[in-house]
Amino acid sequence: MRDAARTAYYTQTLTLVPSTVRLARMSIRTTLECWGLHEFVEDAVQVVSELVTNSVQHAAGQSADDPGCCRLTVQRPTHDVVAVIVSDSSPRRPVRCQPNAESENGRGMLLLDALAPGWRVIPTPSGGKAVHCELRAHS
Repeated sequence: MRDAARTAYYTQTLTLVPSTVRLARMSIRTTLECWGLHEFVEDAVQVVSELVTNSVQHAAGQSADDPGCCRLTVQRPTHDVVAVIVSDSSPRRPVRCQPNAESENGRGMLLLDALAPGWRVIPTPSGGKAVHCELRAHS
């Protein structure tokens, strides 16, 4: 990892197919473990799983020949913060749902609220979006 005066940085482009979610979880886990940031791993894996799943479901291409892609970026801007950013080509923003006890879906934004309060959506110049989450070290 780079010295504290510089930001640690990793990025990966992922194809928008269902198996990508597993690959994204492995990538974030491996990156944070290599950086020695074990305390961030479980929360980051959950955040990445949710964000990449959303990209696969809502930003995938129109055909098997062109499934589309998303970009996973992990940064460490300070010693107690890890930023996780997933960008894709869809302008569609994540939607907060009010799931009931029987719902199998719809809890993703609630999860982001709990793990990364203040997460935000940033429009990209290409017309898509980047969902930016910051995870903080537990005190």
